[in-house]
Amino acid sequence: MSSTTVDVPGPLLDEIKAFRLSGSGSGGKTSSSALVIKIDKAKLEMSIEDKWSGNELADLVEDSLPENSPRFVLLSHTLQHPDGRVSFPLIILYWAPQTSSMELSTLYTSALSNFSVKADVGKVIDIRDGELDTAAMDKRLLG
Repeated sequence: MSSTTVDVPGPLLDEIKAFRLSGSGSGGKTSSSALVIKIDKAKLEMSIEDKWSGNELADLVEDSLPENSPRFVLLSHTLQHPDGRVSFPLIILYWAPQTSSMELSTLYTSALSNFSVKADVGKVIDIRDGELDTAAMDKRLLG
């Protein structure tokens, strides 16, 4: 019997590996890309709900994230450093709107640690108020 609440299936891990290896720079100098991951409550299994790429993270919220339900977002973000270097950190955003149900929020929270380990991503950022933009993300990552 598994000690985890939610399964991270092999095909999802394969897609995450391919996403990691593809890098973010393919969309242009200022492009970021993301996999939006949901949990099927009935199966207790994660799957990719959407793939996104763009220049402004506010568009990710508008285009791909539900207003009333949590999601995990595996984000490859283009980060411009003050010294001119460009990096593409891989981050998990835990999208948890205040309007989401307590049941779903608890399910996602319980799965977050296992997901970050299986996806091999060390940086997790909670986004709860719906305010996500590129400038704020850059400041948080460089901070």
